Amino acid sequence: MAIFITEKSKVLVQGITGGEGTKHTRRMVESGTNIVAGVTPGKGGQEVDGIPVFNSVGDAVAATGADVSVVFVPPRFTKGAVIEAVDAGVPLVVVITEGVPVADTAEFFQYAQNAGTTRVIGPNCPGLISPGKSNAGIIPGDITKAGRIGLVSKSGTLTYQMMYELRDLGFSSAVGIGGDPIIGTTHIDALRAFQDDPETDAIVMIGEIGGDAEERAAAFIKDNVTKPVVGYVAGFTAPEGKTMGHAGAIVSGSSGTAQAKQEALEAVGVRVGKTPSETARILREIVEKL
Repeated sequence: MAIFITEKSKVLVQGITGGEGTKHTRRMVESGTNIVAGVTPGKGGQEVDGIPVFNSVGDAVAATGADVSVVFVPPRFTKGAVIEAVDAGVPLVVVITEGVPVADTAEFFQYAQNAGTTRVIGPNCPGLISPGKSNAGIIPGDITKAGRIGLVSKSGTLTYQMMYELRDLGFSSAVGIGGDPIIGTTHIDALRAFQDDPETDAIVMIGEIGGDAEERAAAFIKDNVTKPVVGYVAGFTAPEGKTMGHAGAIVSGSSGTAQAKQEALEAVGVRVGKTPSETARILREIVEKL
C-alpha cells in the first residue's frame, strides 16, 4: 500500500526534454517508476530514452492514460503547465519548480480546487516516493526501502535525511510538500492519507518556521489521527524577520516560531525531536513497542 502513487501509476513528465527533466526522468525510471510520456510543446514525436514526447498534456493522456504529471518547467511557465494538466484531467500533479510567483501558485491551485479532479503537490518540492513502487520527483530512490513508516515534510533535504536515518525500517510513502507560502497538498492532507492507509503504522512529520501549518496539523492530529506521530521542526536558531531558505520560512514577532510549533504538537501527544537523528530515534522507540 502507498499514498497518492503506487506501482500502477502512469507518470508523464512536463518539460522532459530540458536538462533537469531528462536527468530526473532517468533517475525516476531507475527507481522503477512507470514513465509513459513526456510533454514539451513543439517537440512532439521525439523520444527521450524511448519515452514518447507529446506537444500537449491532453495528447499524452489520450495516448497513454497517464494519471500523474511531474512538472519540470521554468517558473514563468509553471502556471500554464499546471492548468494544462488540470484541463487534461490528470489526477495528481507534482510541481518540482522553485521560484514560482506566489500569485501564480494561488491561481493554479484555486483552478485545480475548482476543477475538483486534480491533487497538486508543491511547488518547490522534491515530490514523493513509495519505495519499490513509484518515484515522482527528485527524491533519491536508493536511500531507503519499502516499510511501514509514513513521512510528510516541508523540506526536501530533511526528507532525504529522515529517510536515510530510518532506512532500516523503511517507508510506505514519503511526501515532500514544499516550503512556499502557498502549497497544494498540506501536512493535514498527508496525515489523513497515512491515517487511512492500512500499511502505515507510524508517521513522521517535518515542519519548519513560518506560518501556522504545523499548529493546524496538531489540531487535526488531536481529532483525527490515532497512529503515533513524531515531529521535527526546523529553525529553532533562525533569526526573527529573516527568510530562511524557503519563501514561507519567516518568523514575524511571536508568530510561526519553532518553539510555538513544538508546543502545539507536544500538547496533542506528538513527541518532537530536537534534531533529525533524535526524531528518528524516538520513532524507532515507538515502532519497537507496536
